[in-house]
Amino acid sequence: MARNPRYDPLFEPMRIGPVVTKNRFYQVPHASGMTNAMPHMRAAFRGVKAEGGWGVVCTGYCSIDPSADDLPLPYGRLWSDEDIRAYVPMVEAVHDHGALAGVELWHGGASVANRYSRTPPLSPSGVPWMSTYPGFMSNQRPRIMDKADIRAFTAWQAEAARRAATAGFDIVYVYAGMSYLPHQFLLKSYNQRSDEYGGKIENRCRLLRELIEATKEAVDGRCAVAVRLSVEELRQEPGSSEATEAHEVFRLLGELPDLWDVKLDSAPADCPSARFSEEGYQEPLIDFVKTVTTKPVVGVGRFTSPDAMLGQIRRGSLDLIGAARPSIADPFLPRKIDEGREDEIRECIGCNICISSWHDGVPIRCTQNPTVGEEWRRGWHPEQVAEKGSDDRILVVGGGPAGLECARALGQRGYGVTLAEAGKETGGRLLFEAALPGLSTWMRVRDHRLARLREMPNVELYLDSRLGAEDILEFGFDHVVLATGSRWTRELYSASETPAPALDHPAIFTPDDLAKGAEIEGPVVVFDFDNYTMGGALAQMLAGRGLPVHLVTPAGNASAWTIMNNELPHVHGRLAELGVGITTLRRVTAFDGERVMLESVFGGQSSALPCRSLVVVGLRRAEDSLYRDLKAHPDRLRDARIRSLTPIGDACAPGAVAHAVYSGHRYARDLDHVAETDLPFRLDAPVAPDPAAGPRDAEIAPLRLRAGGG
Repeated sequence: MARNPRYDPLFEPMRIGPVVTKNRFYQVPHASGMTNAMPHMRAAFRGVKAEGGWGVVCTGYCSIDPSADDLPLPYGRLWSDEDIRAYVPMVEAVHDHGALAGVELWHGGASVANRYSRTPPLSPSGVPWMSTYPGFMSNQRPRIMDKADIRAFTAWQAEAARRAATAGFDIVYVYAGMSYLPHQFLLKSYNQRSDEYGGKIENRCRLLRELIEATKEAVDGRCAVAVRLSVEELRQEPGSSEATEAHEVFRLLGELPDLWDVKLDSAPADCPSARFSEEGYQEPLIDFVKTVTTKPVVGVGRFTSPDAMLGQIRRGSLDLIGAARPSIADPFLPRKIDEGREDEIRECIGCNICISSWHDGVPIRCTQNPTVGEEWRRGWHPEQVAEKGSDDRILVVGGGPAGLECARALGQRGYGVTLAEAGKETGGRLLFEAALPGLSTWMRVRDHRLARLREMPNVELYLDSRLGAEDILEFGFDHVVLATGSRWTRELYSASETPAPALDHPAIFTPDDLAKGAEIEGPVVVFDFDNYTMGGALAQMLAGRGLPVHLVTPAGNASAWTIMNNELPHVHGRLAELGVGITTLRRVTAFDGERVMLESVFGGQSSALPCRSLVVVGLRRAEDSLYRDLKAHPDRLRDARIRSLTPIGDACAPGAVAHAVYSGHRYARDLDHVAETDLPFRLDAPVAPDPAAGPRDAEIAPLRLRAGGG
């Protein structure tokens, strides 16, 4: 199909200093969990985005010196010339599809602990970042930078920029955002210096000016120079000659770089989940930038709608449409718009599983796109699958996330697939979860797959079709896939951090009971030891109905795991707005219909809360009775010519929606696939330094990888 002319402005070329991007789609820098130790995974992950039509594809954060060491969090580095070769595969993969490659040069300053390098962190004034998250906590405090340190820092930036240009990058960043070192010099909270680098805004901008100038000199016209700036806190400070200090930064520096990449300050503000933000949420805070600089401006807003993107351009808020999460969920988003297939976009649901992967220190994951991180490792392409290897017919039982993705991918391969759903509509767990406050985007997981299935003549979909073992044995399918989901239990939480026996009382409920419309009487206690979305979302829902609600958890925070996906501060803020009480570090031990008894997880002290309804959000168990019934009779399976019987998703092992989608996708990929090795995927390895190069050889070009990939 042809592109809708309405979207032509999105495909206009844009000049960025000495380079030109073919369109306005700009994959901004974002972490991938793929370090220099995984150069081929990183190259394939970024390269597939270029293949999908993104005009600019950037790295994640790339350290310029051992004094910016973020381990165990995964980051890239350009510490020495030996690191250059690690980036060549990515640059080549991006260039092979006509896109520009950008690198985000980074120094964390007081925001890093330098656990690996054991170097004291650097800070403008010795002000530390006092994080309350254990993953970022450190008892190592930063030291105050003197003039020699500032000169060294500027030299590290210039050297890293030179290396980036040698590797072939087209855009080189100066990163002055998210309270990293250049940003710390801009902020009064970090910069308390009294010399020419502190005090008035002109002085606090001095270092950033020097970094931009040093970077431009180092790349010498070979690359565009971009500045990534967080503007949120600067906008809150009144300016002396402009409306705010953010405006004054642009008055002083606005014309120096070739591109401004603008964002917000903290991760929860900059990358909130869809549960707490709408598409385009950053516009009110960043739309002023275009009025104070003539240079191109890129920004983000979890854009998935081409109309929303177009609106940013027409309103003059942005020149380039930045994306991180939407480019992960659908690397082919630009191409689909270009080809008039915008209805096929696999829209980001804003769950932030991708961000949690970085906190976990592993390659990136995505609920909507199960191929992320597997492009090189398993050879998975987000839009292409191998053709079927036989004429076998497959029955998929269950139309939740796992079953839908399994049927979709099998159907794409060309298999004859029958999907049987017991309910009157597909969606499984999503039917309830997407109806919880703020989670409506989660239904995109179902809707995208259902739309694709309806286009496939080789896939049959049956609703209101509950199947038993006898039904399945009579059908004559070659393979049976059981995506029958899981169930929430009433089991409690023991002092040994394992499940405890359930209490017996008619006013004890699970999320499944609420999904079925159970009548809940207040006051309500939500006992949450699942620690993800469900407990906090249920408390929010019940409080929204006007019920008095109290959330109890053995963890240190409500919805404690959500620190991993940037939701935790928003969860606590929303519950506070609704008057939901929160008791942490307690477990439920008894309930009599009038009050619930609690016990401290440390020390065993007892307490009580008034309670008429207890909602237990804890353990889920696989709904695998159908699987066990069939598995118990291998002779009958053999007689029925069923060659394989496989549980997937929650029916195999309960998890997040992302786990279910991945499980269904992997089954479809692996059917009839013969592994070449004992491992299910390839192991990446660093690119070896060029043995002919000296320790600081700047003439590494053309830097083509040797056969075998190093």
